[in-house]
Amino acid sequence: MTNNTIANAERELYLTLLTIAETQPMAYEWLALLPKWLNDIKDKRNYAHAPAYQASVARLPTIVADSVDLNSAAITINAALSDSERKQTLALLKQLMPWRKGPFQIGDDASGIKINTEWHSDWKWDRVAPHLSPLKGRRVLDVGGGSGYHGWRMAGAGAETVIIVDPSCLFYHQFMAIRHFVGEADAYRTHYIPVPLEALPEHSQLFDTVFSMGVLYHRQSPFEHLQQLRGQLVKGGELVLETLVIDGDANTVLVPHDRYAQMNNVYFLPSVDALIGWLEKVGFTNVHCVDVDVTSVEEQRATEWMTYQSLSDFLDPNDYTKTIEGYPAPKRATIIAKR
Repeated sequence: MTNNTIANAERELYLTLLTIAETQPMAYEWLALLPKWLNDIKDKRNYAHAPAYQASVARLPTIVADSVDLNSAAITINAALSDSERKQTLALLKQLMPWRKGPFQIGDDASGIKINTEWHSDWKWDRVAPHLSPLKGRRVLDVGGGSGYHGWRMAGAGAETVIIVDPSCLFYHQFMAIRHFVGEADAYRTHYIPVPLEALPEHSQLFDTVFSMGVLYHRQSPFEHLQQLRGQLVKGGELVLETLVIDGDANTVLVPHDRYAQMNNVYFLPSVDALIGWLEKVGFTNVHCVDVDVTSVEEQRATEWMTYQSLSDFLDPNDYTKTIEGYPAPKRATIIAKR
């Protein structure tokens, strides 16, 4: 027997956009594009693993949750799992590896499945959350939201609507797996569109808060990315930008020659002052840095749910203040700005 989790989630996304369009006609442009967006992510010609991922989600057992906690370090679905339910769920979730952003827990402390992801995404949330304008009642866009962990935390913080955008086929189906167990507990306030930011209609101005965390350094044109983020915000809306930075003055920007921490798609690492200048240049106001943190090998590491190389493999083994290429080790800044 299979479930209808993905179809139900997509229907709720459609209804949410339709409701938004009643007061914000720009949402009709999103609705016009939505069928293509949702069909493309399932097309085997685009993503060879898509049918297998869909099948894994569809075969997840239906479990009656006692409660769902979107405000704990691990997104937790409290339920008593039978031995067969646990084995089936574990096997299917393992087919959606690697799990990079989390953690999640399916079941109670005794019989539950703890998805110990590569990243302690809860640590980032704990650094960012104290500096946010209250999310209660706000419409939120989470750009590059991965498996959706931070999107669930935004819903837990009271956001009226959360829309996650990320083009990864794997992350989309990881989100749907968690959606299957969350069910209606969030009143279907959390949604996922499997496209990059640049695929969205420009200048939509639909969101009170826009998050871009861990994305900017992957963009070949950082100014274009910042302009696209600004275009999604209502006037007076808040941008939450988290990205890799380096030490230096307003004129300091690192452009890695080849790889950075073994990533071949890292283009620009500005200083905090340079990044603030970039944001002001594209029209943001009240731009200020609220947190700077050096990523530790405890926050990002290999686990049984992500068995490939991780941060410790990308740093100089004799000097963790440097990457294996000799650049400064990853340091992340969080910037808050207003449109």
